[in-house]
Amino acid sequence: MTVLQRAATIAVMTFSLAGLIGTSSPSKASDLDRTAITAQSAVASIFPAAILPDNNTLTPAVVPQPDASVTPQDAVVEPALAESDDFHTLADAVAAQQADDADDAVRCLAGAVYFESKGEPLAGQLAVANVIINRSKSGRFPKDVCSVVTQRGQFSFVRGGQIPSIDQQRASYRTAIAVAKVALAAAWDSPAPKALYFNTPNRRPGGSVVKIAAIGNHVFYR
Repeated sequence: MTVLQRAATIAVMTFSLAGLIGTSSPSKASDLDRTAITAQSAVASIFPAAILPDNNTLTPAVVPQPDASVTPQDAVVEPALAESDDFHTLADAVAAQQADDADDAVRCLAGAVYFESKGEPLAGQLAVANVIINRSKSGRFPKDVCSVVTQRGQFSFVRGGQIPSIDQQRASYRTAIAVAKVALAAAWDSPAPKALYFNTPNRRPGGSVVKIAAIGNHVFYR
């Protein structure tokens, strides 16, 4: 006898017994639900936690439960993260800068880069820019970039405390603007870290200084 047949037999016996009980109590007989019941629905009433597949094998019913840890917001697929803004080379970092939007700090720093190192490789220009930034953070020089650049007796290109005017359409000046932005944003490590001074190879700053690097026509010290 199959499981389905056993279940149907049990169901019939159960409802037959219920019928006998009902007829023995006239006051309750009218309350009986006489709706026809199929064998499969009878089995379902006896085994509510079971389902019957085609092979009549009883299998525990598994009701999927929602994962409380997942909210509707979590279910939304986020767009892929943008690629990293890291640059492969210093030239890439410089080329990525916009030369048209420059504030006072950028222009002051670019002026120093232009007058002191416009003929130098990009690494040398960046090192010059970082010397000025390092000075502004050292506590031994003025605290802002423009004041460091125009400090009396520090840079020979400064005239009367002012940076001379520059043709802003010159490619070398636009490069200086881009280098200044890279330096201020710390978008590329300085090739002369912590340097506070630089000079030509035939001249050495006074005092006790330590040589850090030689780039192009400049030697950098701290």
